[in-house]
Amino acid sequence: MQREEKQLEMFLDNSLSKLKDLKIAIGQMIQKIEFEHETINWPTFLDNFALISSHLAGLSKLLSLEYTPPIRNLTVLPLNLSPDVDERLVQTTEGRLPIFAAEIVPDYLRTKPDPSAENRMNLHEAKANAITNEAASKQVAQFNKIVSHVFDLISKSRDEWEMESLHRNVRTETCNQGDTQTLVKAIALGIGLKTNSPMMMQQPGARGVPGQVPVQMGSPGIPPMQMGKMPSSIKTNIKSAQLHPYR
Repeated sequence: MQREEKQLEMFLDNSLSKLKDLKIAIGQMIQKIEFEHETINWPTFLDNFALISSHLAGLSKLLSLEYTPPIRNLTVLPLNLSPDVDERLVQTTEGRLPIFAAEIVPDYLRTKPDPSAENRMNLHEAKANAITNEAASKQVAQFNKIVSHVFDLISKSRDEWEMESLHRNVRTETCNQGDTQTLVKAIALGIGLKTNSPMMMQQPGARGVPGQVPVQMGSPGIPPMQMGKMPSSIKTNIKSAQLHPYR
């Protein structure tokens, strides 16, 4: 008898420890959903859910051990019912249950679901059992088709969103850096300009003559002319002056 009581006590301690860890994990998840629902991402949510699943798996493993006492054969009876506030009960339940009176005992020590909930459960079970295998297979196939369609839509939207994000992050080039550098060098240093342009040619015979300013061909007010030959009219006037020196 003492051995069974010792095993039961050890089992209850382990169960309470695992239930406490499970309660903390559920509380953290609820807190994230309530206060961080705008910033929480899917991987973080899955991590919290995986933590809850691991606690549940550990509790199920504890219940399936060979030395676990058959708790189904045990009966929980209230030792004291009072309408007054019980401080120890408040501390044990972390403020959730201040009193343990006769009005709330059926709800907290109920071993079966609420009658209304049990009726709804029985109704759903009867409805599920009334469906034939062929109808159930058709419903399952239709459900899988809908899920696949929704999955394709979500995948397509995700790909489009990723492409838009990629194009948004990549800056479009509006100029050619090589052409810009070539233009700057040409304007500032004259690199790359052709020196044999008609606008930059000097008049023949102007180079090396003292006191003579080189004149660009095609400059405003100065018509282009050849310096190698004199105009015929000038020659005629010179000859006439030589023949008639007194005119």
